Amino acid sequence: MGYRTALVVGGGAFGTSIANVLALNFKKVILKVRSSDVYAGLKTGENTIYLPGHKLASNIHGALTWDEVDDLVEDGVDLVVSGLPTHSIRSYYKEYYERFLMYLKRDIPFVSLTKGIDPDTLELSDDLFFDLFPLYRDQFCFLSGPSFANEIMQEQITLVSLAGRSRKILHAVATMIDTPYFKVFCTYDVKGVLLGGALKNILAIAGGVIEGLGYNHNTRAAMITRGIAEMLRFGQVYNARPETFYGLSGMGDLILTSTGDLSRNKLFGLEIAKGRNAEDVIKSQRYTVEGYKTTRAVHALAERYQIRARIVNGLYQVLFEGAGPRDIIAQMMQLPDRFDID
Repeated sequence: MGYRTALVVGGGAFGTSIANVLALNFKKVILKVRSSDVYAGLKTGENTIYLPGHKLASNIHGALTWDEVDDLVEDGVDLVVSGLPTHSIRSYYKEYYERFLMYLKRDIPFVSLTKGIDPDTLELSDDLFFDLFPLYRDQFCFLSGPSFANEIMQEQITLVSLAGRSRKILHAVATMIDTPYFKVFCTYDVKGVLLGGALKNILAIAGGVIEGLGYNHNTRAAMITRGIAEMLRFGQVYNARPETFYGLSGMGDLILTSTGDLSRNKLFGLEIAKGRNAEDVIKSQRYTVEGYKTTRAVHALAERYQIRARIVNGLYQVLFEGAGPRDIIAQMMQLPDRFDID
């Protein structure tokens, strides 16, 4: 444990699992949460709301208020991690702007775990953070890849991508996060990593829908491969590297979330296939389904930049326009042949 304190903001499943990873390398990990029931669970050594049944490392400390955070920090913070969903970034970090500016002024690296696109501004998480903290862009890193929180807690071997602008910061953060079962691979392709993390959530919902309708391996394989093609088209608009989409944060995460039974986005798609209303499903659960709002954002991006995105647009019709998923699949199968080079 060569580092002092890591501060993880957000007590969801993924943020909690990353806190447990960091607990191997840090003397203390503070998990700053916003809900009193999550906080109460942490007091028992477990996130009883989002990761029931998984015991947390003894050096993880829950905090409900910032006064608690300050009381827990004894000899300084070495890393800040944000596990907030996309739609919360702008409002939360505006509210606590001075605090996080203080951390950044002390040259503390900042890691974002967010996988999504703001449905109102159509910005990725790097844009959201850079708008707020333009002088500290090099201190931000963005983590994404095939990583179910439950399996991280079980110490299953997990490989992810870590994207950033500074080689020095990337190396420092990778060293802080690497453990015998959790390893990061660094890249400068921030847009590619963030796009892969956002777009795969949409495709995971689509994977849940087609599975819920009774389609099997052939259909799922077709969706995954055509989904990668759509990812690449969006990547061209953002000047992302094509190879990023064939890596951990692209194809790796897509395969995991569109086939694995622990994927919240896939489970959401399964509910949609049953004929349930999307808004009703969202309201009935506490977990964030990033792919839901991201579908609306990416559909708007496809229209803005005239990107051919049949899967994204088809899912948008199902989720937001009331179209039947079987009808959309039938329409897609009736489309004229296209060359991949078109």
